Amino acid sequence: MKPTRSFYEVVIVGGGHNGLVAAAYLARAGRSVLLLERQSHTGGAAVSERVFAGVDARLSRYSYLVSLLPRQIMDDLGLRFGTRRRQISSYTPVRTGGLLISSSQERTRASFTRLTGSDQDFLAWQQFYGATGRLARRVFPTLTQPLQPKAALRAVVDDAATWEALFERPLGETIESTFRDDTVRGVVLTDALIGTFAHAHDSSLRQNRCFLYHVIGGGTGDWDVPVGGMGTLTDALAVAARSAGAEIVTECEVTGLDSDGSTAEVSYPDGTVGARHVLVNAAPYALAGLLGQPRPTKPEGAQLKMNMLLRRLPRLRDAETGPRAAFAGTFHIGESYAQLDQAYGEAAIGRIPSAPPAEIYCHTLTDQSILSPQLIAQGAQTLTLFGLHTPARLFAADPASAKATLVEATLAQLDSVLAEPIADCLATDENGAPCLEAKAPPDLEREVGLPGGHIFHRDLAYPYLPEDADATDPAARWGVATGHRNVLLCGAGAIRGGGVSGIPGHNAAMAVLDIDQSG
Repeated sequence: MKPTRSFYEVVIVGGGHNGLVAAAYLARAGRSVLLLERQSHTGGAAVSERVFAGVDARLSRYSYLVSLLPRQIMDDLGLRFGTRRRQISSYTPVRTGGLLISSSQERTRASFTRLTGSDQDFLAWQQFYGATGRLARRVFPTLTQPLQPKAALRAVVDDAATWEALFERPLGETIESTFRDDTVRGVVLTDALIGTFAHAHDSSLRQNRCFLYHVIGGGTGDWDVPVGGMGTLTDALAVAARSAGAEIVTECEVTGLDSDGSTAEVSYPDGTVGARHVLVNAAPYALAGLLGQPRPTKPEGAQLKMNMLLRRLPRLRDAETGPRAAFAGTFHIGESYAQLDQAYGEAAIGRIPSAPPAEIYCHTLTDQSILSPQLIAQGAQTLTLFGLHTPARLFAADPASAKATLVEATLAQLDSVLAEPIADCLATDENGAPCLEAKAPPDLEREVGLPGGHIFHRDLAYPYLPEDADATDPAARWGVATGHRNVLLCGAGAIRGGGVSGIPGHNAAMAVLDIDQSG
């Protein structure tokens, strides 16, 4: 299939969820829209796939939880998509016990007391997350509005202490002054390290920015399960875009882009197509290559993703907590504050962490619809593991060997907190192979087109207008500027990008409409 026209008002490069959001909004606004996607399907990293041969389980292969997707986008586009809230927030095994954080304050308080010997850290936890909750309710609505200057966003937050803790000084200082217990400190820090290789005291504050986006989602900070898997969302978005009149062409990789500021030409293997605006749902690093410009420093991803199908959940060492509760939320391994510090130090000097930190959850304890009736009847469950502090540099010399070593070490770390080896619980595919796959940064670069395997396209940015931005430029006001007036970012590399949100797609579409209105 090829484009049906030689010129469109908008051409979108990349059919991930943000590109689909932009296509749907702009087509609904009456613009002629072409979306070009190099793969045979849309969805990018937000897809559901049958990962294991002969096994009818549709796993969220890459992205897997939803927090940042605004209700506004779902309502505007009429999406048939839902999420379910997890009743358990997290469980962290410690020796023969553990810390369980749930929707029950009494149960959570008792768990804190058993672990720490007092309720001091529980009270500090309530106060700290009460403050981030207030921040979330105030900041999240601004993500689909034009960017505000830093001072204006600070006035919206209206909490000097919380602003200072998250926007001005390393998060480690706040964690260490607020919490006493090493496990509790680690649980807090993990949200600052998802796909982000940083130390708690990193002066760049990239750990703070990652933490901020993880606690403001939806105005609550909750991370919810996509019913039917992540592909349900992107399938709904593709339907919304096509229904509005957008043209979607798959198996069409964009190879070049040229713009004079008024019109642009997009090249693909079989030809070219003209556009008034081009929206790029790819990393800024990739955009520079398309434009033939010098590339910025290559982003560096820092995560391991493992997908598993189990015959049953494994037994725990903790007699107080059953596996259905422990794995329903986020199950932490190797993520105490001291363990995270050690893993960072090892990875920073080029060594695979000896005790790799990771977190796990079970989609099917909240939503079984991704499994066939037969698998449900057999008691099968999925596990999704996300490892931290595994920067792309560790895989540079020998990617396959490094990944095998990391997977082995990660599974050993998991086994250390279980009452039985996880291998004993794995299902097998039609060929008798264990139902387990692993994705390291090089895999994400090759398969999904993420430079350096960076899941956010580049380091996240604070959600306010940069000091050097031109506040009169609609693209800058919406956080999607590239330096070319009619070429905009609509992916995770935009300001307020990252995660499964649709926000950059929405904001790029709004910028196009503003540009057209201003002439």
